[in-house]
Order: sequence, then C-alpha cells, then structure tokens
Amino acid sequence: RKLSIPTISTGNILRAAMKNGTPVGLKAKEYVESGRLVPDDVIIGIVEERLAEPDCAGGYILDGMPRTIPQAEALEARGIDIDCALSIEIADETIVERMSGRRTCPNCGATYHVVSAPPKTEGRCDNCGAELTIRKDDAPETVKARLEVYHRETEPLKAFYAARGKLKSVNNQPTIEATTAEIAKTLGIEL
Repeated sequence: RKLSIPTISTGNILRAAMKNGTPVGLKAKEYVESGRLVPDDVIIGIVEERLAEPDCAGGYILDGMPRTIPQAEALEARGIDIDCALSIEIADETIVERMSGRRTCPNCGATYHVVSAPPKTEGRCDNCGAELTIRKDDAPETVKARLEVYHRETEPLKAFYAARGKLKSVNNQPTIEATTAEIAKTLGIEL
C-alpha cells in the first residue's frame, strides 16, 4: 500500500478459486491441502491473467511466485521481468511455530496469531465477530511437508536470481515491523 502498487499473492488467488469451487480451484485444493505445490501451468496462467489487469501497469509485488526455476523461466519467456527477488532468511522451526499459530476469519479474511497478534476475544474476529479458523495448510505436519518442498524446489531460485544480479536477502527480525523496516532498507525504499 505504501508503494501504491498491488501485491499479487498467488496464495490469495488460489484460495479464492478454491473457495469459489472453480475447476482450477478444485485442482489446486488437492495439492494445497496435502502440502504439495500447485503445478506450474496452473499458477502461471492465473498470475499472467492478474498481471494483465490495469492496476499492475505501474508495477507490482509478486508474493509466492515464482516458486520453482521452471516458473521463473516461464515468466522470463513470457516477457514478465522481475526487478528483484527478495529472500527472507528464517529458521524452519520458527516458520512452523508462526504458521501453526495463525488464525483466519472465514468471513472477512482478517488474520491473527495466537501469540504475536491475538484477537481481543479468543477465537473471535475483531472485525466481524466470526469464529476464527485454522487453515488446513497451517497444521504443523503440513507446514513441515511444505518446507521440505521449499528446500527441494524453491530454494534453488536463490542461485537463479543471484546469477542475474537480482537477489536480495534479509534476515528475519522478531516483529513484522522490524522485518518490514529491514526489507525497506535493503531495497532502498523509504517508508
């Protein structure tokens, strides 16, 4: 928001498709719930459609894309240029702890964390009062399976973008605000 460009989250695009029961959404659901990555052809098509929308004309942030070298190569082949790839370095144990504590409102999409950002009333959304849920892909076993996939399929992207002079890395900080400040500093952005 502070940069006045949209953040394109493949996760949000896929969750919307799954919630709406679209053919792509149903296909993606099988993969997501088992901790596997959604196939490249599905992701690339959804992202390409989204980037063609007018609000992306002045730039955008891709969140969760590309996740594999074939996805990165497909973006390049379609003329979708990435200025910078950002890697936030964080221990696997910290990821499992953070994700398994996440709670989401099924009505308005608000996100909470049982430790770092709890709702005012336990288990209830501050915005609309709905009962908070735990996403199936936030279960510790699923998070661990996703991390295995990350190390095998996504981590090689660091070398891919480093070879192109586009990789920037930041160390995870204790709070979202501190991590955001570190990212801004690394990218030379004033917030």
